[in-house]
Amino acid sequence: MPSRSALLPLVLLPAALWLAACSPKPPAPEPVRAVRVMTVAPDAAGGVQEYAGEVRARTESRLGFRVAGKLVSRPAEVGQRVRAGQALAQVDPADLRLQQDAAQAALRAAQAAYDFAAADFKRYEELRAQGFISAMELERRESGLKAQRAQLDQARAQAEVQGNLATYSVLTAPAAGVVTATEAEVGAVLAAGTPVLRVAHDGPRDVVFSVPEDAVVGIRSLQGRRDALRVRPWGQATALPATVREVAAAADPATRTFLVRADIGQAPVQLGQTMTVQLDLPRRDAAARLPLTAVMRQQGQTAVWVLDTASMTVKVQPIAVAGADGNSVMVASGLQPGQRVVTAGVHTLTPGQKVKLYDAALAVNGPAQAPAPAASR
Repeated sequence: MPSRSALLPLVLLPAALWLAACSPKPPAPEPVRAVRVMTVAPDAAGGVQEYAGEVRARTESRLGFRVAGKLVSRPAEVGQRVRAGQALAQVDPADLRLQQDAAQAALRAAQAAYDFAAADFKRYEELRAQGFISAMELERRESGLKAQRAQLDQARAQAEVQGNLATYSVLTAPAAGVVTATEAEVGAVLAAGTPVLRVAHDGPRDVVFSVPEDAVVGIRSLQGRRDALRVRPWGQATALPATVREVAAAADPATRTFLVRADIGQAPVQLGQTMTVQLDLPRRDAAARLPLTAVMRQQGQTAVWVLDTASMTVKVQPIAVAGADGNSVMVASGLQPGQRVVTAGVHTLTPGQKVKLYDAALAVNGPAQAPAPAASR
């Protein structure tokens, strides 16, 4: 029978194996990530800012009838040039003519009643002169005459109104221009004021474009300054001078941009033509210009990852941003010339992490293949 000391290793060996199986595995080493970097160099923001614009008329009227009715004709079409006073559309005038006839009949009745009251008052004046009636009776007859006179004036004014309404059955152009849109078709029953046509008046032209909220202050500072902008027709090299005439007081609820109108006077351009608006930006010196992909937020601060080339590790560097310039960020302070900043993959890094430089050619072509050994003879 084996001794107790000889059996002890046999008992402890399974326990040791069980403890080894249950102990946690050491964490896997953190991968060495490939990053893109750029070298910090002083830069400046400025140059020319461009916006897309459209040519519109200074005055564009949405025309509608001043009376209700059924649209029976609309000779005007989109793109048609019209002159002032030209008939553009018409509603059925039958009801308006009947109302005019009724007003004229009421006017004739009021005129007859007034003439009778005037003749009656004249007879009572003679009776009063002969002493056959009292002064109070004469005053009562005079009051009746004044009432008839007021009714006659009312009927005459009503007849004039109905006469005007009868002429409103024809929609005419308020000024010379071109039809830019039609908003009602023949056969539609329209309420008074319903838009039927849009007419762009001849005269000065505006270039209309939208600017973001951060550019509104600069645009407003140019308002009224002659030739502060340049506008260039699409496909042409020659630019035209323009003056900021109007800046919207509130942002568009959908796009959150502000509408700007720039006056180009009587420039030879077409309505609706596309224009490129060019605005000279003031020069702003900055410590560096970085792409937006290089910037991140760390503990409430704007920061970037700076590469330590000696140890090939990264660290967080807080920065102060001076503003944006297109897809770039202008850095006011926090970086020194010559530092290397990570520009891609910033949200996957940790402080002190080992990295390697991204090789675009290696990523596309793959690692180089070793040459095959020569066949032995």
